[in-house]
Amino acid sequence: MTVTALLAVGTCLALVAPVASAEPGEAALPTRTAISVRTIIGVGWGSANEHEPRSALSLVKLFLADYALRHGDGSASDRNLAERMIRYSDDGAASLMAAKYPEAVGAVAHEYRLTETRPGTDWGAGTTSAADVSDFLAAKLRTDPGSPIFDWMAAAGSTALDGTEQGWGTAQFPLVLGTKWGWSDLGEPEVASASYGPGFAVTAHTRGTAAEQTADVLAALPSIAAGLMPFR
Repeated sequence: MTVTALLAVGTCLALVAPVASAEPGEAALPTRTAISVRTIIGVGWGSANEHEPRSALSLVKLFLADYALRHGDGSASDRNLAERMIRYSDDGAASLMAAKYPEAVGAVAHEYRLTETRPGTDWGAGTTSAADVSDFLAAKLRTDPGSPIFDWMAAAGSTALDGTEQGWGTAQFPLVLGTKWGWSDLGEPEVASASYGPGFAVTAHTRGTAAEQTADVLAALPSIAAGLMPFR
């Protein structure tokens, strides 16, 4: 980890620490939201339910894109599909990618030891956890910081292809540089977001609305600052 990254992580903690009042490791969060934070120096923090398998929603597009970029055929079409998935959460692009590489999610889960990540009958039916997604992004930052996935997260559209506004949830975490969002189009509201910053990753999944997730992420900042702990 570079000195710059170390200073950036320290600055992030300094930004949230002044409002900290919770005991270390204590997260004053409703159970509707799971949050996980990881750094590339091997420390992290998580809500009590960070390892709970939940619907992967469009966060699974991170895994699809990573597999195609590193293990695909190297085609321009794969890169284009991956960019559309990450920047605009393009479901059609995800369907094409998953059809071409049906092994992608399982392979990435195995490679990165994402034990709560399971592929489903189609790309949108799998499960993952907030911890798994943050572990994945932190590993990418540590071993593959030049991945275009990070550039695309940083250049995400203000609205997704289906018109959904993007910019909530973990995108509001201090020092975040880029984010991928996910949401359910059916049934009760369910949303997820995963972001990265200098030397860290943060993921949240909420059985609720985008506004509720943003509120929960911001409410968790004191506990995160006070409770950063070694990886579990």
